[in-house]
Amino acid sequence: MAKIRASFKCTECGWNGAKWVGRCPECQAWSSVVETTAAAPAAGLKSSTSGIAPATPARSVNQIPQREVERSSTGLSELDRVLGGGLVAGQCVLLAGEPGVGKSTLLLAAADQFARGTKKPRTVLYISGEESAEQIGIRARRIGATADTLLIADETDLAVLLGHVEDVDPDLLIVDSVQTIASSELDGRAGGVAQVHEVTQVLTRAAKGRRMPLLLIGQSTRDNSVAGPRSLEHLVDTVLTFEGDRGTPLRLLRANKNRYGPADEVACFEQADDGLREVTDPSSLFRSHRDHAIAGTCIAITLEGRRALLVEVQALTTTSPGNNPMRRTTGFDNTRAAMLIAVTERASRVKLWDKDVYLATVAGAKVSDTGADLAMCLAVASAARDTALPIDLVAIGEVALSGDVRPVPGMNQRLAEAARLGFTTALVPRGTGSSNSHPGLRLVEVSNLAEALTTL
Repeated sequence: MAKIRASFKCTECGWNGAKWVGRCPECQAWSSVVETTAAAPAAGLKSSTSGIAPATPARSVNQIPQREVERSSTGLSELDRVLGGGLVAGQCVLLAGEPGVGKSTLLLAAADQFARGTKKPRTVLYISGEESAEQIGIRARRIGATADTLLIADETDLAVLLGHVEDVDPDLLIVDSVQTIASSELDGRAGGVAQVHEVTQVLTRAAKGRRMPLLLIGQSTRDNSVAGPRSLEHLVDTVLTFEGDRGTPLRLLRANKNRYGPADEVACFEQADDGLREVTDPSSLFRSHRDHAIAGTCIAITLEGRRALLVEVQALTTTSPGNNPMRRTTGFDNTRAAMLIAVTERASRVKLWDKDVYLATVAGAKVSDTGADLAMCLAVASAARDTALPIDLVAIGEVALSGDVRPVPGMNQRLAEAARLGFTTALVPRGTGSSNSHPGLRLVEVSNLAEALTTL
C-alpha cells in the first residue's frame, strides 16, 4: 500500500518543509504553516498511465508559420514600451508593487486611454476588490479618466466577477487586486495560496478563451516580489513591477518577465496631483541644472534595463566628531559604497578614515549599476579635495578593489546619451575609444582610479 507521509506548507507563500515551524522561514509570517499529507507511491509499483495518439503530430520548426503579433496600444507610450509595443489579444499581465505606489492610478489612466484609443469605442471593465465603486469614481474624475465606455464595479466573488465579464464582454479587463478575489468553491480566505492560484488560473483561462487582455494588480512583499506562490508568476504572460520612493515623485515600471517582448525594459512616470505623468526624458530628473561646477559632484550614465539614464552623484566629506566616522548613502548600496570610499582613499592619497562621508543621488534615484563606480569615486575625491570637476564631464566605469577601471556593458548606449545631453568629455575604461562614433564627445581612457585622478 502507498505510504502516507506528512509535510508542512505555508499558506502565505507556499513554502514546503518536512517539519512544523512557528514562523515561515521564507516569508517570515507567524502561524501560517499547516500540515498536509501526500500519498507516496509504494516501492516497485509502476505508473498505470499509458500514452495515446496525439491529435496533432510534432512539426519541424521550419514548418511552423510565422505570424505577426497584433498589438493594441494602451494609450500610454511608456507603458507600451515596457509591454513591447502594446497589449496582445489574450495577454495576461501581472502588475506588482508596494501599497500606495500608484498601481491603481496607473491602470485607471491606461483604462481611460485604451477606451478612447480608436475611432470605435472599446469597453474596459475595471473590477475593484479593495475600494468601492464610489472611491474609484472619485479618483477617476481627479485624473480625468471619464471615458463613457470605462465601467467600474466593486466585487470580491470570482463567480460574480465572471458574471460581469459575461454581461459586459469587455475589450480589456482589469482586476484590482488578485489577492482580494475569492472563489466560493474553495476553502480558505481570500489571498491564501490556494485562492490566489485558483483565481489567477480561472481568469487566465477566461482571458485566453475570449482573446481579451487581462491586467491583474498584485500585492508585493518588502523585497518588491509578488506576494503569494511563486507559481503565480508562471501563470501569466507578463510580470511588471512598479516601484518608487514615497518621498520622491519618480516611479519606475520594470518588466521582469514578458513572453511578447523584451524583459528588461524600464518606463518612467512622475507622480503629480492629477495622476501619473509620463517622463519621456528621465535624465532631466536626475540632474541638477547649474551654470558652474561644484566640488563633490560627478555625472554618471547608468543603464536601467535597455535605457541609458543620466545620474548626478553628490558627495560630502566632513571631519568626524567621534572615533567612528559615518558612511551614509542615499540611492547606493551601503556595502559597495564603503568599499569604493576605501579604494578612493588609497588611490587619491587623501585621508578619509577620520571623516564622515555622505553619498546621494539627485531626485532619489536608486543606482545598482556598477558603471557609476568611477563617478562615485571621483565625487568623493572632489569633495575631499574641495576641487570641482569639469561641468561637461561624465565618468563611466566599474572600479575594482585593486583600483582598476573596468569596462561595463552598453557602453555605446551610455556614450550616445552623454552626447545627446551635450557633454563634451567622457572618462572611460581603456579600450573604449575604438567604439566611439559620437561626434563632439571626446573620450579620455584610463586604466585605474589613480590615473583618472591624475588626468583630471
